[in-house]
Amino acid sequence: MKKLFIAAAAFVLLSSLNPANKKQWISLFDGKSLEGWKVGDNANTFSIQDGAIVANGNVAHLFYDGPVQQHLFKNFEFKAEVMTRPGSNSGIYFHTTYQQSSWPQKGYEVQVNNSQSDWRRTGSLYAVQDVKEVYVKDNEWFTEYIQVKGKHLVIKINDKTVVDYTEPENIQRPKGMEGRVLSSGTFALQGHDPGSKVYFKNIKVRVLPD
Repeated sequence: MKKLFIAAAAFVLLSSLNPANKKQWISLFDGKSLEGWKVGDNANTFSIQDGAIVANGNVAHLFYDGPVQQHLFKNFEFKAEVMTRPGSNSGIYFHTTYQQSSWPQKGYEVQVNNSQSDWRRTGSLYAVQDVKEVYVKDNEWFTEYIQVKGKHLVIKINDKTVVDYTEPENIQRPKGMEGRVLSSGTFALQGHDPGSKVYFKNIKVRVLPD
């Protein structure tokens, strides 16, 4: 019986990591550790508290580096539960790649900011299609959702669509933003500054067909 149980558990795990299994939500965070995630400089910015990843400290980015899709995503749905403390700033990057330091140069950032001085609010496709309205409150959990299908991108906050964007063909970004284009890559969570404290949990992805 014990062997049968172990075999069944292994089958479930392997099935969840199978790229062909595209219809189910797969967890990227075990709620206990940073296994499957990678951070360069200022690694102490990230910690685990009460089942959540906490970003609080000097500029740092935590990249998903685990086995799901070999951390390479093109078309997908992504969602995470997020909570901000007052005056906090953070972000969720996608189609990015590991970088030792500074702000990621590749991929897009989806903003997390309900009350910090930056006017771009939660749900903004940062510096591309920005949101000025505040849809959620500090000190309360909310769901941030990202969907990418080809050149089409949708961002939702608590099931409300706040960005619906189609990237133009052959887009040319200004200097310093050359990497802000749809391609493929991994996800990253942002640690913005010591005065910001942001929590992430139930981080999941659903792979969509190419």
